[in-house]
Amino acid sequence: MSDNELGLFLRLRREAVTPGEAGLPVGARRRTPGLRRAELATLAGVSVEYVTRLEQGRDRRPSAEVLSALAGALRLTTAERVHLHRLAKGAGGGFSCTGGSLPNRSVRPTVQALLDRLEPAPAVLLNRVSEVLACTDGYRRVAGPVGMLDGAWPSLARFVFTDPRARTAYPDWDGVADEQVAALKQGPGRADPRVGAAMDELTVACGAEFAGRLDRLAGLPRATGVVRLVHPEAGELRLAYETLDLPADDDLRLLVHLPADEATSAALDRLTGRRAGALRAV
Repeated sequence: MSDNELGLFLRLRREAVTPGEAGLPVGARRRTPGLRRAELATLAGVSVEYVTRLEQGRDRRPSAEVLSALAGALRLTTAERVHLHRLAKGAGGGFSCTGGSLPNRSVRPTVQALLDRLEPAPAVLLNRVSEVLACTDGYRRVAGPVGMLDGAWPSLARFVFTDPRARTAYPDWDGVADEQVAALKQGPGRADPRVGAAMDELTVACGAEFAGRLDRLAGLPRATGVVRLVHPEAGELRLAYETLDLPADDDLRLLVHLPADEATSAALDRLTGRRAGALRAV
């Protein structure tokens, strides 16, 4: 994994913005994907040498004003701006929001009650190393038969990368794998010793399949989307998901799934044994 997450994030975002999106002329011949460093420097009002230093990790503590200028030039979303500022704050080391604490493995009663109210939707509570702490029966019916919940402390990341059943369960395995790595890298990433240990474990177990993603993916998973899952009884399910972050002291995220089409809605109703339309497609 790169020890220059700030520079990696800036480069990836620069390469993702087209000149047209930035209001620049679109040339006929461009060897660089997205914006050139000089173009980003002009848009942000800094020198190209400074952009180069940031991307190469030779300067890791830009001011808030520079970060805001870069965020504007790169057309970052609110979530991406927050992530950029977190990367800059953590670049110098010595401070972690988690304080080196163990990943949370407890669920407050009110959080558990909230999860219970989501039944029959497939919903799951995850900690920062992607361990499953609690889930609805609806999630158990979907995830259990594919092997996702095996073991004392099942981990979504470990299942995706180390269990051969994952590639059958997820037709779009590469995209799912990318999202799992991005989720581990979100926030402090390797600066958190517990997350770093999980990354080391998966790097040893999976080699380039995992380590290569650490070096090329920014730590910002999609909070919402649609995932395809092949269930041994229900067939292919298309599940729309939403990710909800609990308060910082909980250090947990709630992942809720809903059927993305009518066929999935009917399949989930059959799995749960509920009346048709209990979970409507979104």
